[in-house]
Amino acid sequence: MKKPMKFLPFILVFLVCACGFFAACGGGDDKGKLDPTDSSKVLIAYFSATGNTEKVAGYIAQATGGTLYEIVPQVPYTQEDLNYNDSTTRATVEQHNPNARPAINGSVENMASYDVIFLGYPIWHGAAPKIIYTFLESYSFTGKTIIPFCTSASSGIGNSANNLHDLASGAIFLSGKRFSSSPSKSEVEEWVNGLNG
Repeated sequence: MKKPMKFLPFILVFLVCACGFFAACGGGDDKGKLDPTDSSKVLIAYFSATGNTEKVAGYIAQATGGTLYEIVPQVPYTQEDLNYNDSTTRATVEQHNPNARPAINGSVENMASYDVIFLGYPIWHGAAPKIIYTFLESYSFTGKTIIPFCTSASSGIGNSANNLHDLASGAIFLSGKRFSSSPSKSEVEEWVNGLNG
């Protein structure tokens, strides 16, 4: 009886890794279950000030069959608010204020029913807009998988995603993806399909 027991840990590891078509083995960030084929459990939450991130979110929804949710600020951003060359504009001031949490209009219905959340945003001053912070602090994400995606003309996703981890305690973060301002549908689909395995 003792001899077969030596192989028990290896058998358990094999079984754990084999379960789930979209399962990743191991712990910590970039690991966790992902099943975009179960559209009832996939939410695509996004904030888009100019329409670029909205387009990518739409492509992800088409690829996964998931539910789209737009993160809408209570006070909409104007073109003047987004002028990065002016240090007094709303977006610039918010991005440099660690305590800024712009209010959101509305909320996600039945957040508890979603297992996978694609979280989209534009890059503002090298980071996610502070309204994304508001969103993450508004719900419990324990046990959920969050997959960040962003749009940017030049900046990478970098720390914009890493800085969000502490705001969603208990969530599993997968590696994010940065898209250009106008990616093709096939490019987005290829990324989503690549999340398998």
